[in-house]
Amino acid sequence: MNQVLQFIFQIAILILSVIIHEVSHGAVAYALGDSTAKDEGRLTLNPIKHLDLFGSILLPVFTYLMGGFIFGWAKPVPYNPYNLKRPRWLGRISPDALVGAAGPMSNILLAITFGFFIRFGGAYTIFPSAFFQIASFIIFLNLVLAIFNLVPIPPLDGSKVLFAFLPGRAYEVEHFMERYGIILLLIFIFLLSGIIIPIADFLFRIIIGLGV
Repeated sequence: MNQVLQFIFQIAILILSVIIHEVSHGAVAYALGDSTAKDEGRLTLNPIKHLDLFGSILLPVFTYLMGGFIFGWAKPVPYNPYNLKRPRWLGRISPDALVGAAGPMSNILLAITFGFFIRFGGAYTIFPSAFFQIASFIIFLNLVLAIFNLVPIPPLDGSKVLFAFLPGRAYEVEHFMERYGIILLLIFIFLLSGIIIPIADFLFRIIIGLGV
């Protein structure tokens, strides 16, 4: 696969992956009683509704040119936490946490689905060899997206999950992280983001059956 075609495929896969991520947030919020995303036309896979100039276009191009791997995001899907209902089956789990976890979980589900094809498709020569190259990228990219978004620093999804399980007396911790979230996130990106790739590679090997 030549470099230009590879870049086009990677951009297309990134855009679809981040769109599914964001729509999953909105879909779960809608299932829990909040129609904000639906009312704003964001419960759709139409890229025009989700693309962010910097996160979906400029950043992926920059990261590709710098390191050969792309990364980015789509516009966050809005939701109103005050509209969320707590079904009995949720138990003590906060609806906010469920909405927050929906995006990363959608990426993990994508990774597992394509991992299934790699593990079992090759044995029966169902798919051409180019499919496995594309599927491998889909798996790895979605694992990176999931791991990054599960980092418990605002405004990432992991912070919503973390805050849902903090005891009430930890309000000051939540307030501090909300106030300085961007600074904490930048520190993480510059100092600790390198741990994401090894974790993604570890999970990639497990999913496709290479072992560790």
